[in-house]
Amino acid sequence: MDFDVKDPGLAEQGRARIEWAAKEMPVLGLIRERFEKEKPLAGIRVGACLHVTTETANLVKTLVAGGAEVALCASNPLSTQDDTAAALAQEQGVRVFAIKGEDNETYYRHLNAVLDFRPHLTMDDGCDLVSTLHKERKEQIAEVLGGTEETTTGVIRLRAMAADGVLAYPVVAVNDANTKHLFDNRYGTGQSTIDGIVRATNVLLAGRTFVVSGYGMCGRGVASRARGMGARVIVCEVQPLTALEAVMDGYEVMPSRDAARVGDVFVTVTGDAHALGREHFELMKDGAIMANSGHFDVEIDKVALGELAVGGVRRVREFVDEYTMADGRRLHLLAEGRLVNLGAAEGHPAAVMDMSFANQALSAEHVVRHAKELSPQVYGVPRELDDDIARLKLDAMGVEIDALTDEQRHYLSSWEQGT
Repeated sequence: MDFDVKDPGLAEQGRARIEWAAKEMPVLGLIRERFEKEKPLAGIRVGACLHVTTETANLVKTLVAGGAEVALCASNPLSTQDDTAAALAQEQGVRVFAIKGEDNETYYRHLNAVLDFRPHLTMDDGCDLVSTLHKERKEQIAEVLGGTEETTTGVIRLRAMAADGVLAYPVVAVNDANTKHLFDNRYGTGQSTIDGIVRATNVLLAGRTFVVSGYGMCGRGVASRARGMGARVIVCEVQPLTALEAVMDGYEVMPSRDAARVGDVFVTVTGDAHALGREHFELMKDGAIMANSGHFDVEIDKVALGELAVGGVRRVREFVDEYTMADGRRLHLLAEGRLVNLGAAEGHPAAVMDMSFANQALSAEHVVRHAKELSPQVYGVPRELDDDIARLKLDAMGVEIDALTDEQRHYLSSWEQGT
């Protein structure tokens, strides 16, 4: 298959939306201009497992401009924008395998279609591509120069692979770049999660009790935006230092069982399994709404929720499933427990993905240039690339900053001067 999309006829609509996103992605645009001239990825086959959105399309166009051939599948069954997939397949000649709402069998068939492309470079969001390659297609690993990883969950999995001694090629943790996780995770996840919840439910958040499970960068963003909408925000955490930060930031912090009794809206952003489970469902109020913004649909225990439900599940809105408990309480799960910001909305705004995907493009170039020097482990994005992206973003926003004088540079690099 050259591609598998829902409807190739959606290509024109997708092209217009891709162009709209491009206006908000000036840093990636500058990288694309350089890539067109220098062709740093010439002869490289890139296998990408990413959310197939308009922002991702602009990353793919940048890789193609750099000389790469690209095969792309979705990193989540609900995150594909079908018109974007059609535009990439029809107008960019990219091998796209992605359909919004695809079942699990199709998801892995698409993933293997990308691996059939025999990539030299993997570009992952959640580590499904890398783990499948390592578990099922080891004979291809020798062809791979390296890879990049977009999200927190994927980096956690990769570090576990490295610790177990099974990671067979170098991977750059794009997620850990400051211009990614400090902005994409916080501002992108914050805004897009609220967007997904409101689109799915049309509920008023002001005056409601809003519970955030996990206070990493994603959780901070969600909590901040919920408070900005007028909600009373409660944070649940397992890390003492992080919980203390949430307290100092002005949020109520309590165990999840206590929060379950009072919450109206619950969002999980922990990166771990069963942040909300049977013990919480049994305590929640009638009408409680649950959403997940972590990468995989394991943070809310859907199996336990289904077992507690009487008479099955009722879909009451496009992205809202209602579970009725034995005592008559109704609990609502959004976007099937998958990423609510992509399942029920459009994901992060293009302006913040500009930096994330600039990191992806430059990290891909870095891996190709330095593959022979890199060993099979997880690497951070080089500091100079991070700084360059921040500088370009400021320039695009029309923001100027100061520069150190020679005297100041000398002071910071010396030890002689004191009190």
